[in-house]
Amino acid sequence: VQLQASGGGLVQPGGSLRLSCAASGSILRINAMGWYRQAPGKQRELVATITSGGSTNYADSVKGRFTISRDNAKNTVNLQMNSLKPEDTAVYYCNADLVSGTSYPYIQRAYWGQGTQVTVSS
Repeated sequence: VQLQASGGGLVQPGGSLRLSCAASGSILRINAMGWYRQAPGKQRELVATITSGGSTNYADSVKGRFTISRDNAKNTVNLQMNSLKPEDTAVYYCNADLVSGTSYPYIQRAYWGQGTQVTVSS
């Protein structure tokens, strides 16, 4: 199983970016998916999560600015980030809690993507 994230980059304050993450491999079911971020010198923190049914949860710092979505048919999760601030600068990681395997017993665990850099600066 692999999670491949894309879409990071450099943007000015007030700008927008869209992150995408695709899960691939012998996936039977994906439960929650989410985005986390880690700024230099800080611990990794939750940004947003979304369940298979579409229920979402956001960090207070991004509510009203970021929107998480997913496409269950394509095993993808996206993060639309608007009104970006310098404090949003970080490496963003996608995460998926999923069940995988080609035969019984199947494995349920969380996987991480490789991280994509988001820099908000003028």
